[in-house]
Amino acid sequence: MTANMKTAEHDLPTPPEPGLTPDQVIARAEAMVPELVKRQGEAEERGFYAEDIHERFVRNGFYRILVPRRYGGYEFDVETFLRVAMTLVRGCASTGWMYSLGASHALMAATLFDERAQAELFSGGDFICPSTAVPSGSAVPAAGGGWTVNGTWSYCSGAPYGTHFMAHALMPADNGYPPETLLFVAPQDQWVRLDDWGQLMGLRGSGSHSITMKNSHIPDHLAQPGVRIVDHDATSGTPGRTLHGNPEYGGTQHAFISLLNCSMAVGMARGALDTYEDLLRDRTTLVPPVVPRYQDPDYQMWYSEAVGMIGTAEGALLSAIQQWHRTAAQGPAAATRESDLRLSAVCRHAANLCWEAMSKYIIPTAGSSALRQGERLERVWRDMSTLRTHAGLSILLPTVALRELAKSLAS
Repeated sequence: MTANMKTAEHDLPTPPEPGLTPDQVIARAEAMVPELVKRQGEAEERGFYAEDIHERFVRNGFYRILVPRRYGGYEFDVETFLRVAMTLVRGCASTGWMYSLGASHALMAATLFDERAQAELFSGGDFICPSTAVPSGSAVPAAGGGWTVNGTWSYCSGAPYGTHFMAHALMPADNGYPPETLLFVAPQDQWVRLDDWGQLMGLRGSGSHSITMKNSHIPDHLAQPGVRIVDHDATSGTPGRTLHGNPEYGGTQHAFISLLNCSMAVGMARGALDTYEDLLRDRTTLVPPVVPRYQDPDYQMWYSEAVGMIGTAEGALLSAIQQWHRTAAQGPAAATRESDLRLSAVCRHAANLCWEAMSKYIIPTAGSSALRQGERLERVWRDMSTLRTHAGLSILLPTVALRELAKSLAS
């Protein structure tokens, strides 16, 4: 993702490391994987990753990957961000999930909001914005302008270190019609994180706390009546594409969310495969001839099937990312709902391949001792099982979204 605008020519802030490259930031994520593996249990017990990990993410530039260069970010492309996300998830699914679901919404903010809003939202440089797509609570016009928002939103991953919160509230119904949604972004001083996370089967350390707001004021420039991220129409252009001269701030949003969810699945499957490889090296077969498992024909087949399926899923994901980028680069007219849903469908099947590789080959043949509480494979299995319950990936995408894709043939 390369902006047409040069920061120095406009006397705008530079990022902390002006010369940082996408390859370098990905390498930094890869270097953290061994430590994240060791600290998975700690993250689960706390409910979110530690402050020193958060500070490392700050120093590594992770929270600025998608922040526009205009505001002191790196404005790297979506592929760089998703590769970092996938790598962190490979080390610790909870940590990678919490980071990804917090930092990813810089793309939405930089795409959907105007210059005044973005200057305010990105003024701190690092942008961590938990969000949820499910409308909740209420938003009513405030007497002096803007909106008064009340409500509680669940599953706000990234909340512990959040600088902002993006969500949808319901506006008052009008003339008997159902209430419409209000998309808004609230600064940290307008919301409170509840201490209600960590009791699910998996992703216990993902910082997916609920957020509550009580009579919070949202100014007009940080609110968009009638807008929903998941079906936003980008075919007429977006404020971000115009402001930054960057097509990736004009891409479709549902597909980006699907790409993000798919990267979580691939990262988890990669983590499971890492552990399975260790088991093949370190353990022997159960019956004679007793040999290291990697020398046994059956384990060789099971391992290779898993490698092929996970590799295929990752290849499909990376291809879909490139398709998303090319579609955005073609101009607003190409960013159709059909293209959005087609890429989402690809992501669904890639994520399913990861699940199948784990459930059909890795888990059944790893042995019950590998699934003792606290073992890495046991944790990844719980995390992947919890990902499978994600409403967007496992309920709405294979039903509502796919039906809508087929209906688009009539237009």
